[in-house]
This record gives sequence, structure tokens and C-alpha cells, in this order.
Amino acid sequence: MIRSTLFNAAFYVVTACFLFFGSPLLLCPRSWAMAGLSAHALTCCWLLRVIVGTRIEVRGRENLPAGAALIVAKHQSAWDTFGLIPLLHDPAVVMKAELAAVPVYGWFSRKFGMIFVSREQKARALKAMLAEARDRAAAGRHILIFPEGTRRPPGAPPDYKPGVAAVYETLNLPCVPVALNSGLFWPRRQFRRYPGTLIVEFLPQIPAGTPRRIFMAKLEEQIETATSLLVAEGRSASQGHGYK
Repeated sequence: MIRSTLFNAAFYVVTACFLFFGSPLLLCPRSWAMAGLSAHALTCCWLLRVIVGTRIEVRGRENLPAGAALIVAKHQSAWDTFGLIPLLHDPAVVMKAELAAVPVYGWFSRKFGMIFVSREQKARALKAMLAEARDRAAAGRHILIFPEGTRRPPGAPPDYKPGVAAVYETLNLPCVPVALNSGLFWPRRQFRRYPGTLIVEFLPQIPAGTPRRIFMAKLEEQIETATSLLVAEGRSASQGHGYK
């Protein structure tokens, strides 16, 4: 609990400092702002390792293409929203439109060229999101989407939304599924943080042009199977640290 308290305090102080002292980046080239975003993520991962004892292990980097691609990741933790950033090429993250209205954070999200989607507007929102995704992909960026739309605790039944298939078909790019076990170490809606090895695994690509039904089945099967193995590995290696 002491380590969790120290880390959470450090995390919010560091984030506030990056937002405040990095505000001039709003007037600079977008690449400079993205460098600041990656620096924030790397700093927070370092704090997590030093204070809490949570190490980060990345597997399957060879499955990531250098150019534009659709990156579809399991979403278990707030860690995923920043920890994946330095691992990808100039990522554009699909995120809730409400976040764009948050002062400073929303300004930076627009500066980063993130992709916003409004759940209330449905068809209209999907059309706008797909147009933004095409634009970001044309610039050679990785498009990162969490197909379940919200954080799911380890072991929860999957809930993949059809929007990811629409993005996949529209972009006509290879898809890289991503499995992880971040929810063990940074649980959603909890104050506690736990030591151990947080693993991110980039899985073999699903080639462009796969029929929608096959794509969705293969995507879910790959991510869920690999995630279950990573969660089991994390629990086995970190027995006694208190998480479930």
C-alpha cells in the first residue's frame, strides 16, 4: 500500500508537470508533441518499476510492420492507454470523443492527431472515425484501437464490438493483435499497484482482406488465447502479491 501510494502520487505529479511544462509543444510540430507523449510514458513505466517493482516485457516486436497498420489490443488497465505508446510507430489512438473536451488533455489529444468517436451519434460517428483513420494511416501511422471499448478485468468474458471490423475493412491494412496482462498489476478502479512482470505480446499479423466474419473470429481467438496464457503466467510468477 505504501508503494502504491508513493507511485500514484508520483504518477499524477509527473503527468501534471508534463502537461504544464509541455504546453509550449501545443505550438510546435506534432512530432515534437508525440516525442513528449512517449517521454511521459517511459517516465511513468520507469516509476512503476522503481517504486512498485513492476517490470515491462515486450514480446513479438518482429510482428510489427514499420509502416501503417491496424493495432488491436486487449484493454485491461489504464496502463494500456499510455504504456503502449512508445512501443508503436507514431500511434493514433481511437478514443472517446468526450475526452477531447477535457481542458489541456483534450488539447494535447487533438495535437497528437488521435481519432475520436462519439458513441451517441452511432452511424455518423463511425463514418467520421473511419475518415480520420484513413487520414492517419495515409501518413504511415499505427492505428491503435481497443476492440472492447472499455477496460475488462483479467478473466472477464470478451466483448468485442463490430466497429473494429469496420476500421479493418476500411483501412485495408494488416492487423496486429495484442495480448497483455496489465490488469494484474494496474487493476481497473483500484488504488493498489502490484509488482511482477507486465507482459505485452504482439501476435502474428492477420493479413488485409480477410473476410469480416473470419477476421473477427480469428482476432478474438488470438487475443483471448494469448491473454489467458499471459494472465496465467503472471499469476504463477507473482503468487503472494495479493491480486486475483
